[in-house]
Amino acid sequence: MEYEQTAKFKSKKFAVRIVNLYKYLCNDKKEYVLSKQILRSGTSIGANIAEAECGISKKDFLSKIYIALKECVETIYWLDLLYETGYIDERMYLSMKSDCDELRRMLSATTKTTSEQI
Repeated sequence: MEYEQTAKFKSKKFAVRIVNLYKYLCNDKKEYVLSKQILRSGTSIGANIAEAECGISKKDFLSKIYIALKECVETIYWLDLLYETGYIDERMYLSMKSDCDELRRMLSATTKTTSEQI
């Protein structure tokens, strides 16, 4: 699989988008509470994938991937909330949600495959 198609690559690209969203929300919208929440969950996805790569066992790997999946689902929640409260427009929402949904599907497939291997 090409690196550009991996969850690790996609999660890092997504984290960059999240950091830029955070800056936009703080600087342009003067929103500081929800923006901090999505910054934490959205950047945590890739951090947990990176940690999983160094897992000491398949179970440790699976645990970190599950955490990344949970952070992904939380990020979708924050995106929904930011959209429904008018902090982000529909175009931005749909684009970021699409990227996050793709990560969620990849991580879900990884947890399923890894669980079957244990």
